[in-house]
Amino acid sequence: MLVALAIYGGVGAVAGVLAGLLGVGGGVVIVPMLVFSFKLLDIPLVVMMHLALGTSLASIIFTSISSFMAHHRRGAVYWLVVRRIVIGIMTGTFIGTCFVATLSTPTLKIVFVIFLYTVAAQFLLDKKPKPGRELPGRAGMFGAGNIIGFVSSLVGIGGGSLSVPFMIWCNIPVHRAIGTSAAIGLPIAVAGAFGYVFNGWSDPNLPDYALGYVYLPALFGIAAVSVLTAPLGVRLAHSLPVGRLKKIFALLLIVVGARMLIGLL
Repeated sequence: MLVALAIYGGVGAVAGVLAGLLGVGGGVVIVPMLVFSFKLLDIPLVVMMHLALGTSLASIIFTSISSFMAHHRRGAVYWLVVRRIVIGIMTGTFIGTCFVATLSTPTLKIVFVIFLYTVAAQFLLDKKPKPGRELPGRAGMFGAGNIIGFVSSLVGIGGGSLSVPFMIWCNIPVHRAIGTSAAIGLPIAVAGAFGYVFNGWSDPNLPDYALGYVYLPALFGIAAVSVLTAPLGVRLAHSLPVGRLKKIFALLLIVVGARMLIGLL
């Protein structure tokens, strides 16, 4: 168990930095690393991806608080966006967890790999949406929140890969979009964690120390470290060439995705 907790702590350290640095949500790293860890620990295959996704979202509760507070201190959180989108975010996220509960682990792995390659392509091509409009009205924000929340629950992320481009498209500066995305990640994580606990509560295949589809040892290990490293990622975002780092990270995502695909064969 000590070795497992050390692994989970290492995952949390990387996830915390990425949450603040790239605005992609630590789940991009947490989910595949948990899948690899769960294989070593003989977690039942039938619930492996469900546990990885649920635990990822639960851990983002802690990461997002630390990250968005650091961004807030720098004045980088656009609270008007958060207020307008939060209901749609939570609705879409919970509905997404109910949908995930009906899918198998191989199907969820394929969905996640497609997502990894989409993020990698976005980073490599560095195609930013051209700012062409202002924020939509309440109905539009509710709809956008539902889409962002639903997709985030499918892949266990805090939504940054979707919310950051959406806000840039709405003429919000990139650093403020990243900071606001960190704040949006909290309601995604809360609704997602609740949904995965609720939908997995009676699953007979759960291992010991699982609360629904949230695996508590992994959650504690990741959360304990990620809250310490998220502010570091925020500081690095304001001082490092993030564009170059995103390309390196994209190549890592391609490798991780390939490894997950090989595991399906």
